[in-house]
Amino acid sequence: PDMQDFVSELHQKGIYAIARIAVFQDAYFVKYRPDLAVKNLAGTAVWKDHKGISWIDPGSKEYWDYIILLTRQARAIGFDEVNFDYIRFPSDGNMQDISYPFSTTTPKAEILRQFFSYLHNKISENDGTPEGDEPVGAEPAGEVPKGASGRLKISADLFGMTTTAKGDMGIGQVLENTLPYFDYVSPMVYPSHYAPYFDGFKNPEQYPYQVVQYAMQSAVTREKALAS
Repeated sequence: PDMQDFVSELHQKGIYAIARIAVFQDAYFVKYRPDLAVKNLAGTAVWKDHKGISWIDPGSKEYWDYIILLTRQARAIGFDEVNFDYIRFPSDGNMQDISYPFSTTTPKAEILRQFFSYLHNKISENDGTPEGDEPVGAEPAGEVPKGASGRLKISADLFGMTTTAKGDMGIGQVLENTLPYFDYVSPMVYPSHYAPYFDGFKNPEQYPYQVVQYAMQSAVTREKALAS
């Protein structure tokens, strides 16, 4: 409840403050808008993953605007950066009994690319606060909240395997579709999550340095190719 004062205190100590938003994995929002949720195959009930958590269909553009609102609120509080996690389709659960009410005709990777573009463009408008639609307590449009470090930065968390995968892995994430729209991209390269014999290692978890080095070098190579 004292978040604004807390962030101000962080800034007084020279600390760069990042707000994390878990995007499409949002059981709280689903309680209020189950119509926007990922459904079972029959479309009669909200789908849940192995942890019992429900998800929003990434194709729901109405929900995109909710994420923009959260981002504007975070900026008004004074955060320097907003980090977006769970920007993907579900992967852990009964994938044979799942349907997407808003993502039936467009490929998953294209839906996420459109979301990233929309997010970037909306946040770029007056630093994330479109004129005439300021959240309560916000600074005037275009002004930086006291203590914040200039323009709002945005970052994206991706599966680590996006740096080496050829496709979208069934979750819609493609590295090249993400890089143009964020200030920072963070591939979550966990050696324990790689399959046996990845890059020739029978057990990748036993070779953390090599796995991380290979994954990140691949990311750099792909980024350079995209920029050229």
